[in-house]
Amino acid sequence: MGIFERYLSVWVGMSIVLGVVLGLWQPDAFQMIADFEIAHVNIVVAVFIWVMIYPMMVQIDFSAIKDVGKNPKGLVLTIVINWLIKPFTMAGLGWLFFNFIFADLVDPASAQEYIAGMILLGVAPCTAMVFVWSQLTKGDPNYTLVQVSVNDVIMIFAFAPISAFLLGVSDIQVPWETLLISVVLYVLLPLIAGVLTRKILNTGHGGQKVNQLLSTMKPWSVIGLLATVILLFGFQANTIVSEPETIGLIAIPLMLQTYGIFIIAYLAAIWLKLPHNIAAPACLIGTSNFFELAVAVAISLFGLHSGAALATVVGVLVEVPVMLSLVYIINRTSHWFGASQALEVKTSTNTTRTT
Repeated sequence: MGIFERYLSVWVGMSIVLGVVLGLWQPDAFQMIADFEIAHVNIVVAVFIWVMIYPMMVQIDFSAIKDVGKNPKGLVLTIVINWLIKPFTMAGLGWLFFNFIFADLVDPASAQEYIAGMILLGVAPCTAMVFVWSQLTKGDPNYTLVQVSVNDVIMIFAFAPISAFLLGVSDIQVPWETLLISVVLYVLLPLIAGVLTRKILNTGHGGQKVNQLLSTMKPWSVIGLLATVILLFGFQANTIVSEPETIGLIAIPLMLQTYGIFIIAYLAAIWLKLPHNIAAPACLIGTSNFFELAVAVAISLFGLHSGAALATVVGVLVEVPVMLSLVYIINRTSHWFGASQALEVKTSTNTTRTT
C-alpha cells in the first residue's frame, strides 16, 4: 500500500473537517455546486464518484470468480450478511428508533427521511474502502477482490428492488426510475467501463498495460473519494454545526447496526471455521457501506438538504472510527481462527500467485 492507501482513514477524517470548514466559510460556492444537477443527479458528485470507482472496476478480474470454489464459505457468508440480513436489520433499527424511541424528539416527516437514509446505507455494501480494511487486517487481497466482484454484480440487480421494497414498507414513496438511473450511473456503467478497459488493455500485453494504468490511477481514485467526502460535508456543514443533537440521534442506530452486523458475521465466521485471512474481509465487507452510492441516491430521491442525505452523511462520519475499532478487534482476536490459507487466483498478469 502506498501512502495514500495506508493512511486513508486519516485523509478521510481530515476531509470531513475540511468539508465542514469550507461549507461554513463559502456556503454560496457549495450551493452553486449543489444546484448543478441534471435529472436530479448532481453532476459534480457524480464525476467525483466515477473518478473514485472507475479504477477499482478496472482492477476487478471477473475471470477470478471461478477460483472462489476453493473456499466458498467466505463468499456465502458475505452474500448472506450483505443481502439477506443487513438491509433488513438497518431498516428495523431505523423504524424502532425514529418511530418509537426517538418519536418525541423528531418530527414525523424528518423521521421518515432519516429512516430512508439508513435504508439506503443498509442496501449498499462496501465497494472501495473495504480493500483498505482488508489490508489492515492482513486479509487475502485476491479473495477480497472476488468478494467485491460478486457483490458488485449482485448490486446491479438487488439494490433497486430491495431499496424500493424497504422504503415502500416504510410508507416512503420512491420513483423506480430514479433508483434504476442511480444503479446504472454509479454501478453498471463504471463496471462495464472497467471490464472493457481491462479487456482492451489485456489484449496482446499479458496484463502489463492494466498494471501500468492502475498504478497511474490509484492516487486519482483516492482523490475522488476525498473530494466526494469534502463536498458531502460541505453541503451539510450548517446542519452538522447547528444541530449536533440530530447528528447524535442518527449516529446511535447506525453504530448499533455496524457493531451488531459485525458480531453476527464474526460469530458466523468462527462457526464456519474460516481461516483468518478469509474471515476478516468477509466480515468487514458486510459491516461497512458503499456510502457514496447511498448519498448520491439520497440526494437524487430526496434532495441535497434532506434528512435522508444527512443520514447518509452521518454514516460516513460514523464509519471511519467504528471500522478502525473493528480492525483492532479483528487483529487482536486472530488466534480465534485457523491459520490463514493461501488462495491461488489468476491475476492481471495472467499468472497465478498465492497469499
